[in-house]
Amino acid sequence: MRYATFSLKSDPTERLGVVFPDRGDSIFEVQALLGAPSGSLPRTLTELIREGADAWPRLSTRITQALAGDIPDNAKHASGAVRWHAPISRPAKNIICLGLNYSSHVKESAQARGREVKIPEHPVFFTKTPTTVNGPFDPIPWDPAVTEQVDYEVELGVVIGVGGKNIPKSKALDHIFGYTVINDVSARDLQMRHLQWFKGKSLDGFCPMGPVVVTRDEFGNPQTKRIATRVNGVEKQNSTTANMIFPVDVIVEVLSRGMTLEPGDVIATGTPEGVGLGRTPQEFLNDGDVVETEIENIGMLRNHIVRV
Repeated sequence: MRYATFSLKSDPTERLGVVFPDRGDSIFEVQALLGAPSGSLPRTLTELIREGADAWPRLSTRITQALAGDIPDNAKHASGAVRWHAPISRPAKNIICLGLNYSSHVKESAQARGREVKIPEHPVFFTKTPTTVNGPFDPIPWDPAVTEQVDYEVELGVVIGVGGKNIPKSKALDHIFGYTVINDVSARDLQMRHLQWFKGKSLDGFCPMGPVVVTRDEFGNPQTKRIATRVNGVEKQNSTTANMIFPVDVIVEVLSRGMTLEPGDVIATGTPEGVGLGRTPQEFLNDGDVVETEIENIGMLRNHIVRV
C-alpha cells in the first residue's frame, strides 16, 4: 500500500488516503471508500500504525476489495484538487537523522570545511524537531535574517511500525512500517556557528516529507533504490541507497540499543554527495528556487523556497 495524508481545499481536516500508480492521478479517501462509520477506521496514518501489525493487512485487504467494486463519488479525488500533507504531519518525537552515511558525502563535507576525511566507524545520529515537518509540495520558508546558507539533502525516510528495544539486525526490517522521502533541509552557517547540527537542521518547515509512505512489503529492499535531487530542473544529487555506509537494518539495530523505538518514529538515513555545501563554488538555495527530491518507488517532493 501507498498511504498519504491529505485534506480538501474546502476543509482542512486531515484524511487518510491511499494511491495506486496504475489508477491514474487520483487519491482515495479510506474512510469514504470503505463506507465505514466515523471512528471505526483509523483517521490518520499514525493511528493505523499504532493499531499494530495485525491490523495492517486487514485494512489492505478491505481497500483492495472495495476498489474492485463501485467506488463512492466522495471517495475519489484528483490529486491536484487536494492539499497533500506530510504523511505523518506531527511526529510524537523528534525525527532521528543520520549524518555522514554516504562516503562520498563524507568526503565532500570534509573538503568543504578543510577537514581530514574520516569515514565514520559508527552511525552518527542527530535530530530535527517535529516543527520542521512540511508537506511534500508546500513552500520551504527562508528567513535571510536567520540563515544565508540553505541547503538540500535528499534522504530515505524510515517509519517504524513495531516498537522495540535492542532489536537484532536480523529482525530489524520486521519493525518497519514503510518508507518515505525526506528533504533534510539544512542551514549550513548555523551548523558552523553552533558547532553541531541540531539548530541548523531544526528551523520551521525544514523537513518536507512524503508524498506517500510505501509499506515495507511493497517497497522491497531498501538498499537498491535510486535517490536524486534537482534544483530548478538541474540535477544535483544522483546516487543509490546501496551506497549507504550503514544500511537500514544496521541503523535500526544500533539505534535501538538501550533505547526504545516506538510506532510512528521517523528516521532519516542520510544523504549522498552533491549538496550545495560541497560544490565549487558553493551553491545555496534562494527565494523562488524549486527543489525536487525523489526516491525510486516512492515519488517526488517538489518545494519552492519562499523568503519570509
